[in-house]
Amino acid sequence: MAITTNTQTNTNGVANLAVGKIVSDAGAAAALTISLGFVPRFVRFVNLTDRITDEWYEGMASASSLHVVAAGTQTLETTNGIAVSGQTFTLTATTMVASKTFYWEAYA
Repeated sequence: MAITTNTQTNTNGVANLAVGKIVSDAGAAAALTISLGFVPRFVRFVNLTDRITDEWYEGMASASSLHVVAAGTQTLETTNGIAVSGQTFTLTATTMVASKTFYWEAYA
């Protein structure tokens, strides 16, 4: 086996971490942008109500994520994943459904 690509970045002892909770009401779903104050290397977004998790890793395309549903099935989301841009990340209205509880974490 030959490794064709290997990318690694280190924090050099300085790490940034942000966590949050979001509770959506019964209104129409809408996209959401969260400002972090740092450029994340990893973002996890959890729909606790439906037990769905999306994870974005540094180097993934915008709006991509590892999407895991309650049954454990894992797929690569390429359109409604987590879109990281600089010090923010955005979730689509498809992800931000109404009447749900969400938790998120991001770190660099």
